[in-house]
Amino acid sequence: MVLTDFLEKNARIKPDEVALVEINPAFQPDQTVTWREYSLIESSSGGKYRRELTWREFDRQANRFANLLLSRGIRKGDKVAILLMNCIEWLPIYFGVLKTGALAVPMNFRYTAEEIAYCLNLADASVLVLGPEFVGRVTPVMKNLTKIHHYFFVGDDTPCFADNLERFITYCSSTVPAVELLDDDDAAIYFSSGTTGFPKAILHSQAALVSACLTEQNHHGQTKDDVFLCIPPLYHTGAKMHWFGSLMAGSKAVLLRGVKPEWVLQAVADEKATIVWLLVPWVQDILDSLERGDISLSDYQLSQWRLMHVGAQPVPPSLITRWLHVFPHQQYDTNYGLSESIGPGCVHLGVENVRKVGAIGKAGYLWQTRIVDEQMRDVSAGSVGELAVMGPGVMKCYYQNEQATAEVLKDGWLCTGDMARMDEDGFIYLVDRKKDVIISGGENIYPVQIEDYLRAHRKIKDVAVIGMADERLGEIAAAIIEVKQGETLTDAEVEEFCLELPRYKRPRKVIFAEVPRNATGKIEKPKLREFYGAGHLVEKQSSK
Repeated sequence: MVLTDFLEKNARIKPDEVALVEINPAFQPDQTVTWREYSLIESSSGGKYRRELTWREFDRQANRFANLLLSRGIRKGDKVAILLMNCIEWLPIYFGVLKTGALAVPMNFRYTAEEIAYCLNLADASVLVLGPEFVGRVTPVMKNLTKIHHYFFVGDDTPCFADNLERFITYCSSTVPAVELLDDDDAAIYFSSGTTGFPKAILHSQAALVSACLTEQNHHGQTKDDVFLCIPPLYHTGAKMHWFGSLMAGSKAVLLRGVKPEWVLQAVADEKATIVWLLVPWVQDILDSLERGDISLSDYQLSQWRLMHVGAQPVPPSLITRWLHVFPHQQYDTNYGLSESIGPGCVHLGVENVRKVGAIGKAGYLWQTRIVDEQMRDVSAGSVGELAVMGPGVMKCYYQNEQATAEVLKDGWLCTGDMARMDEDGFIYLVDRKKDVIISGGENIYPVQIEDYLRAHRKIKDVAVIGMADERLGEIAAAIIEVKQGETLTDAEVEEFCLELPRYKRPRKVIFAEVPRNATGKIEKPKLREFYGAGHLVEKQSSK
């Protein structure tokens, strides 16, 4: 079985049921729309724009795009890059690529022009599908994109170098292409977060994509009656692989273009969403908005919302404790994964283990885990080592990078780069990224532990701890603290709050500033190290 089989099955069995909905609360009437016009609907928060596709329409659009690609000479093994913001066209395009036997290459919509060129060339992409937001970044580097033979544009005002996708697929057949797809075929190239330089290209098979469906559906039990609210970017394995549970169950998914707390809650209410996957900053924003009185739960119908799960970065236990206090009848799950393991699911907490909030959980369905030392030997219970995982979603390799592949793939085990420990019940706790460990006066300091502690302070919205060079100790821990809106906080208050920490773990420097996070919610520590580690310290502020 390959991934596209699920789509074709849903199109046969429930052709007229809604598969995808796109909601854009910030939509302006003069903005471009494609494939199907938005309809203005009224909600208690005012007007918003909404598009939808049935399973039949979804599959037909995928088939049309596949046949368009085939007509342009795209064949099995070729690479087709997708550079789009979240939109209702995204997934039919992705599935259209897969139906040809070509590899889908999702691109981070935050990439600079140089990163776009680097990743397209690294992946050997011969086709680029792009939206209007990216013309200004693609045009300056086109001279370097010698492998790209076709550009397809999603939107109006098509640039001269591209073909308008909507115009051309109209004339293409909506029947399934006659291409044989096998489990072991290469299917997709995803890119690493690039936290240690330019991203690496991660190669996955058809079987890996299908395994993500099986794991996700096993963990969260999606049924035909569930509605999944998807907010994170679709280029990332996390969002899409969680949606795979909906694909397998044949249930509706809603793409929300925006992360304001009131938009999230209104979308849950209007679309009767039952499952929502959130990133840590969005959980924080919703709770803070409720706490300030900016929004009120009584304004939204949320009783059907059965599951909130979080992943993509370490999850502060104090944050989930707050969430469950506000939403006591919801199930909660933590999901751990990485692009090299085809997204979330290789470790998960499980809704039945909420007592273990703080742990990332145990090996996920179809997965195995170990915590190992530098020689790949299992460490003793309670000791810190590197988390290694094995399962059907492990990448084939880093595309065109044998050295990097050999560094992380060892006898079938994927070394994650995350330091972890296991408790007496077999639950795994993340300690920190291997490269983020601070060595101060001979002691190992794990920033995540300090960050979790500081986030419990009622005035702190977000925090990042990094190492700074120190002549005497080698490194010291520095805390970059983002204060909640309307609050003030001083160095002295932070120092007093940290008195319960062991002395060597207390931050030696406190900086009040915004904590940068990428599109998947991870703290951008390389940026912080580059800025603050070089001594270019911003002037301290006592309030936000």
